[in-house]
Amino acid sequence: MMAPLLLKIDPASVLMETGSPLQERVIAGAPVHRTWNIEDTGDGLYAGIWESTPGEWRVEYTEWEYFHVLSGISVLTEDGGDAVTLGAGDSFVIRPGFKGSWRVEETTRKHYVIRT
Repeated sequence: MMAPLLLKIDPASVLMETGSPLQERVIAGAPVHRTWNIEDTGDGLYAGIWESTPGEWRVEYTEWEYFHVLSGISVLTEDGGDAVTLGAGDSFVIRPGFKGSWRVEETTRKHYVIRT
C-alpha cells in the first residue's frame, strides 16, 4: 500500500518520543522534550510537533527550521543578540549556524519543519 500524499499533523498518528537536551547544554531546570515526528523522508526532511517543559539550554543549529508556536512561552536568544519572546501564533525560521539559548518559561508546543 502506498503512503498517503496528504498527511495530517496529528500526534495520535505516530509514537511520541521523549528526550531532553544534553546535560552539558542545560543552563537551568530539567526540561523534558516530547516529539511527534509525523514526516521523515529519509533524506533530511522532518515535520511534526515538538513540546518542552520549562528549563533553559544552549542550542546550535546545523539545520534549517521553520516553526509555528501553538502554545506556551519561550525566549530564544542568539549569541550577541537580543532575546526574542515566542508565543502562540508566532512563526519563525532558524537558519543553520544559529547559536544561543532556548528558555521555556511555560510549556511550549510547536509545529516544525526541519531540513538538514
